[in-house]
Amino acid sequence: MTTAPRRTPPKGGRAGTRPSRRVAPPRRSFLDRNRVRLLWAGVVAVVLVAGGLVFTSFTQKGYTCLSEWTPPSPAPTVAPGATPLLGFPQDDMTRGHIALGTRVKYTFCPPASGPHYNAPGTAGPITARLYGPNENTVPQNWIHNMEHGGLVVLYRCGSGDNCDANQQAALKAFYDSFPNSPVCHLPKGGLGSPVITRFDDMQFPYAALVWDLVLPLDHWDPDAVLAFYAQRGETTNPEKQCAAPTDTPGPSDSTAPSTAPTDVPTAAPSSGASPTPAGS
Repeated sequence: MTTAPRRTPPKGGRAGTRPSRRVAPPRRSFLDRNRVRLLWAGVVAVVLVAGGLVFTSFTQKGYTCLSEWTPPSPAPTVAPGATPLLGFPQDDMTRGHIALGTRVKYTFCPPASGPHYNAPGTAGPITARLYGPNENTVPQNWIHNMEHGGLVVLYRCGSGDNCDANQQAALKAFYDSFPNSPVCHLPKGGLGSPVITRFDDMQFPYAALVWDLVLPLDHWDPDAVLAFYAQRGETTNPEKQCAAPTDTPGPSDSTAPSTAPTDVPTAAPSSGASPTPAGS
């Protein structure tokens, strides 16, 4: 009796089956392969952009000057026997309140009027005092002081300006000896006090401002500034602090801080004033 020959299974598997093949895993997308790297790259980009915005906010001005104001030439004539009015008129630029951080385009700089902040004590009116060269203020802060009758004295720290310790001491002495306001007789420390602060966007080293009036000076002259304020202070401001004129102090704005000296506009009865005083 013979037996059938035994079949040898084909290579790679049992008899009657095909050889098995390993299936390759599906190829991952670029996003799947680099998800972690892309996530970190996004975080770094956000940090860089945020840092750039913060840097820009600290280095850019919060206002724009369309032109640097200059006194009229020739100066207006004064009638014989009339007392010349000190300072020069500047076209009114309105007086609306704006949101904090709003950038403003001022037709003239330094501005003696215009849109400004309404946040007493912090952004406008600001506290009356001397602000040093590195203390940043913008017109939106101190224009509100002038709206209430305050004096602003500006000094420039440009090339050739004496923006030094001696200048700061002279400005501090001016503030410390500042008299009561000329109309409402408000004592120092209130809205009648001056704001004195740095402002570089002007053609003269110093300027004294009250609402709509500028007294430019080619060097610091405290007597000229005091004469200007005694004659023109609290006469043009739209928000009065007392019934005009009176010998008794008027009500002060309890919500507004005291003002401090600012830059001083041109002419005054002193040898330090370069332009000729003009009437308005």
